Amino acid sequence: MRIDLNGAPVETRARTLHDLIEEQGFAAAAVATALDGSFIPRTARDTAALSEGARVEVLSPMQGG
Repeated sequence: MRIDLNGAPVETRARTLHDLIEEQGFAAAAVATALDGSFIPRTARDTAALSEGARVEVLSPMQGG
């Protein structure tokens, strides 16, 4: 299926947000996620179903000063 990941179109076989994070190689414990504009907590990623055209944001913490 085709989704929008961090503003770019991506083809994926993932069915849940959890599967997508693993498929794309993100460090699951170190990112924040949103699906179609709504924050998804880490504990809900395995039940957050993806659908064609879904908009997913995966954000990593930034360091700096």
